[in-house]
Amino acid sequence: MRQGMLLAGAATLLLSAGAGLAGQAAANPLVDPNAFANRHFHPEGKLPSASTLELRRQIAAELPFADRRDFEEAARGFIAPLPANTVMADAGNIAWDLESYQWLLQDRDFTSIHPSLLRLARLNMNAGLFEVLPGRIYQVRGLDLSNITFIKGKRGWIVFDPLITEEVARFALAFVNDRLGKRPVTAVVYSHSHIDHFGGVRGIVAEADVRSGKVPIIAPENFLAEAISENVFAGNAMSRRSRIQYATILRRSPFGHADQSLGKNASAGRPTLIAPTREIARDLEELTVDGVRIVFQLTPETEAPVEMNSWFPDWKAFWAAENVTATIHNIYTLRGAQVRDANNWSKEINRAIHLFPDMEVMFASHHWPRWGNARAMEVMRAQRDAYAHMHQRTLHLANQGATINSIHNLYEVPKGLERQWAARSYHGAVRNNVRGIINRYLGFWDGNPSNLDPPPAEVTGKLFVEMMGGATPVIARGRALNDAGRYRETAQLMQHLVFAEPTNQEGRNVLADAYEQLGYQDESTSFRNSYLQMAAELRSGIAAGAVPSTNSPDIAGAMTTAQWLDFLGISMDSTKTEGWAWTMNLITPDNGERFKIEMSNQALISIQGFTDPGALLTITLNRSDLTQVILGRKTFDQLQAEGKLKLEGDPTPFRQLRATLTVFRPDFAIFPGTVNARPAPTAAQPFQPGVNAASRAE
Repeated sequence: MRQGMLLAGAATLLLSAGAGLAGQAAANPLVDPNAFANRHFHPEGKLPSASTLELRRQIAAELPFADRRDFEEAARGFIAPLPANTVMADAGNIAWDLESYQWLLQDRDFTSIHPSLLRLARLNMNAGLFEVLPGRIYQVRGLDLSNITFIKGKRGWIVFDPLITEEVARFALAFVNDRLGKRPVTAVVYSHSHIDHFGGVRGIVAEADVRSGKVPIIAPENFLAEAISENVFAGNAMSRRSRIQYATILRRSPFGHADQSLGKNASAGRPTLIAPTREIARDLEELTVDGVRIVFQLTPETEAPVEMNSWFPDWKAFWAAENVTATIHNIYTLRGAQVRDANNWSKEINRAIHLFPDMEVMFASHHWPRWGNARAMEVMRAQRDAYAHMHQRTLHLANQGATINSIHNLYEVPKGLERQWAARSYHGAVRNNVRGIINRYLGFWDGNPSNLDPPPAEVTGKLFVEMMGGATPVIARGRALNDAGRYRETAQLMQHLVFAEPTNQEGRNVLADAYEQLGYQDESTSFRNSYLQMAAELRSGIAAGAVPSTNSPDIAGAMTTAQWLDFLGISMDSTKTEGWAWTMNLITPDNGERFKIEMSNQALISIQGFTDPGALLTITLNRSDLTQVILGRKTFDQLQAEGKLKLEGDPTPFRQLRATLTVFRPDFAIFPGTVNARPAPTAAQPFQPGVNAASRAE
């Protein structure tokens, strides 16, 4: 087996035809000049150890590398490479940089990458314009974490899942029109509520055309509520955790970021949102969109709370959204989200198998299509069975005493699935997924009372180090464990020292060394990236750099007033509100809404449809003007000066509340003592709906 084999076809063309920048030139701080030489980018970085190399050799010997069908399918239908591998964001940073991964196409093995993951990382280098179904279905791949799909309708393009950010979606549409002939966008479909499936919408369609009814946007029922709730309420924490799981500020290198499993990486332009105009509410619903018959299959509580597959009956083509791709997905995602339902996920795949048994091509929002009925069904059954087995076996073991802290050491993937590439855990690590299933049914507690109310990690760490006789023997023991290849044990041991003595750089480096080897060993990008990102932070702190953002004014502006009030409660520093007790009213005449808002016991309580005649303050403004505050375009002071905001009564509640509002930053430390290279901006500066503007006076 030659791990270093160059990809044929599309990737070879990518090297020669797709180089350069789209827009003004800019340096990418994440590019590693040492990547082509296979040298580590960090002075403290280590090469793969003997233990890691031996584990890698054993794994490689067990995997079915003779099965090259994925390579053939990934290159099939290739029309043209990307016009440029780098796309600039409107804000001036680099939104997309496939050029920084060109080192992957060298004819060499990279022993710091799991052999199976290296295979996928190279498959994901197949970038450009591809034909899925001649004259009907096309995809642009390798331009973001997700694919953008163009369906040829009677008058124009029906676009499925327009990527994460406006700039790359705009680039994709121009590319398609240039190669296939200019056509207008006549409809947009959002398959589900994750930002990599709607965030680029303003790059392909104007909101005025949507609002006029010229261009419908079709999405599953409750799309907007789910998209907002996931990206706003815990959005800052998710952004920080995403920087770990996705390693978005880690060097692109054999020793750093090599792939993101679903695609190369996430774009760092401007995420946008235009609300759907047509929601799919029935389990199966057929529409004719620009002359194309489409049957939408709702698949709630699968990869997303709201999601839908699409069937093209006249073409026998099946769009699997993100329910079936080239990897087992997350049941619990490390970035943070509600735990997904593995059992229902399996059942919805099974339902699609039986609803559309004569499919001849299956394509999705990530990776490459599968052609032929037998091949499509093979992949769908593998993933159906993988999710079902995880669910069934995990709960079988749980009912015999397995806990959230033991299940990952007990669960084993069936041998028949281990040898199927489509059932490998590139995105969702199986050890993480089975713990997620336990959490869904039983929660975080493992039944051990010692874990009901644990002391702070700093307290436990100091006690542990004291019992070991101080930092010196702890470090010595950590090094000995590393030398023996026992990196998981090192990680458990050395974290105590880092919490006990945050400035002990020697101890931090030993823990980083363990994380690094664990990252090299892991097939899942979620685990690899988390280990390697935290190794870098332990050694040098949080790096600066523009990173993808999951929040934007569009998303915030789509919030209901009730959701915005809930978010104000989250943003409020309640430690500053002790002894406060008041009621105020909020009235928005243009949409007929009214709210009673109470400060009670350091909590902000609101209810829609009620007001208090005895309230200390009544605030009246149109919802359209409140939206300008939420979007950060206006402040309350400006609206008051313009006569668009009326305060009746004592303004104390208003002044007190906005004095408590916190602007969260997605660069807080995980380990104490972590140096922060602020600013570490998102593609746009950190945005909080109504907090940036509401918390300051003009």
